[in-house]
Amino acid sequence: MSEDKPAETVEDTPAEASAIPNGKGHEPGEEISASAKTPLCILVLQVLEVNTRLLWPSVSCRLQFEGKTSFGMSVFNLGNAIMGSGILGLAYAMANAGVVLFLLLLTVVAVLSSYSIHLLLKSSGIVGIRAYEQLGYRAFGTPGKMAAGIAITLQNIGAMSSYLYIVKYEMPLVIQAFLKVDKPAGEWYLNGNYLVIIVSIAIILPLALMKQLGYLGYTSGFSLSCMVFFLIAVIYKKFNVPCPFTDFSFNATSTASWMNVTDPGGEEDPACIPKMANLNSQTAYTIPILAFAFVCHPEVLPIYTELRNATKKKMQHVANISIAIMYIMYFLAALFGYLTFYGEVEAELLHTYSRIDPYDTLILCVRVAVLTAVTLTVPIVLFPVRRAIQQMAFPNKTFYWPRHIAIAFILLLFINLLVIFAPNILGIFGIIGATSAPCLIFIFPAVFYIRIVPKEEEPLRSFPKILAACFAGIGFLFMTMSLSFIIIDWTTGTSKASSGH
Repeated sequence: MSEDKPAETVEDTPAEASAIPNGKGHEPGEEISASAKTPLCILVLQVLEVNTRLLWPSVSCRLQFEGKTSFGMSVFNLGNAIMGSGILGLAYAMANAGVVLFLLLLTVVAVLSSYSIHLLLKSSGIVGIRAYEQLGYRAFGTPGKMAAGIAITLQNIGAMSSYLYIVKYEMPLVIQAFLKVDKPAGEWYLNGNYLVIIVSIAIILPLALMKQLGYLGYTSGFSLSCMVFFLIAVIYKKFNVPCPFTDFSFNATSTASWMNVTDPGGEEDPACIPKMANLNSQTAYTIPILAFAFVCHPEVLPIYTELRNATKKKMQHVANISIAIMYIMYFLAALFGYLTFYGEVEAELLHTYSRIDPYDTLILCVRVAVLTAVTLTVPIVLFPVRRAIQQMAFPNKTFYWPRHIAIAFILLLFINLLVIFAPNILGIFGIIGATSAPCLIFIFPAVFYIRIVPKEEEPLRSFPKILAACFAGIGFLFMTMSLSFIIIDWTTGTSKASSGH
């Protein structure tokens, strides 16, 4: 099967071609509807392959996509694609950037994410393709397809690692709370590394080995509901936690804790005054964490495909509303999480609450909900990674059970090793957010746009292409600066990312 025929890309691994309702399981080449397979259209498209970039705009039989998803449901689906474990690290980012600087950076990343979606939609409309990797193929051939596939794979591996990292650190606390174990004595069932392996083998691997994971898409609604529950709990706890708080292991009485709010002179404790702007070695993680939290671009085109009466303008509205909703949720979660713990907030916010009261009923419920959500989300995220690997390594192969099982097993093994030996979730947020996230949000949409949009329609020196080039430059700048600061932070030996919680 030739990879350079748009109408044939739907034939890859038909056994796995079922769509996941929330859009996360869609893969490149699955979005072309049956109406695009008409012999006349296929013939014309094959003839025009001689000079694709120049002649695509003149194709009168553009591929037709017949979506059935409503506008509101599309907003929900894209919002769920944006929302992820990144929300747990935003309070830490605010603590190390300051409220005003964090809000500024959050706004910039949100606006740039919306603009990059505009570039993707414009490129998609010109070539009639609604798959991220295939856009890379149209722009740069096989290298473009491989680069996009590798970036998506790394991003999803980072997402799965962050989910299992939550299991590693939160599940022992949940079990400890249920068993009322105040001082663990090294019990194996309270060891996060063992629990990650058990959950991966008993729950994640069986689900990941299935041919079709479509029904797991229904967990997307539960996952988003858990994050809303998490946000409500964070806001509520802000008004119930004294400042400065006392660690549970040293806590005497609640009265003593409240007496520490002011110093002997009656003035407010400096540790309980929020910083508007802050610069330190950990500030380098702010942009990567924000970029990690806003990555949804591989899911944009599949959701566009499902949208009823889809137009670029309508899909852009879907993206803008989804990003705006997540922007508000992210800011509230970061603000109230930071105002609860100030400088003591940890890289994974939920873990910080155990320092106050590990048996708190509300936080325990939030932990259980988040653990369930992230555990069921891992197979959904693994599904497109496996498809991307198969398309890159075995593009002409049909479904084969041994290969299907082997890729899932190797991926889970690699991710488990990463989670077990990575000292802190901050490192995952930082590295993935500083590499694959800028590629998917900034660099690839811009360079694909520059290459795909014909010079006859927009010359290289036209304002839109100059703006896209500057956008790609911003992505390179973010990536270079973030990686440089993170590496410097690690080498100095002061990073919280190099030590446990």
